[in-house]
Amino acid sequence: MDIQIIRLVFDSGLLVLIWLVQLVVYPSFLYYEKQNLLIWHKKYTAGISMIVMPLMFGQLIIASMQCIQLATAQNIINLILVMAVWIITFLQFVPIHNKITQNLASESLLKRLVKRNWWRTILWTLIFCWSIFSHLH
Repeated sequence: MDIQIIRLVFDSGLLVLIWLVQLVVYPSFLYYEKQNLLIWHKKYTAGISMIVMPLMFGQLIIASMQCIQLATAQNIINLILVMAVWIITFLQFVPIHNKITQNLASESLLKRLVKRNWWRTILWTLIFCWSIFSHLH
């Protein structure tokens, strides 16, 4: 299978996932009582990690391979966008999820989660669009 097709599979999977998280999952956290959120969040993070981590690692591996094989502007931009998602995820979202897991969730923290997640939603949407553009050219 062509590496560009594999890239599209990872990018489209993450695109669908992030939009579901942004529009459905994260906003729903605001409707849980604190104790129920704590119970649900532990199940949610365990389940979502089994989906998102292979997709993110796959995306990073493909972007890196493409850069190593041929360091074009298209491939370098793609790798930069992918790395930006990783950086944002581990600097912004892991700490927020850790606070929720520690039962430190507040309405303002949950609203911040939704608001900040727009950055990942935009980045993964750009990565997908860039992937389509690169595939066509």
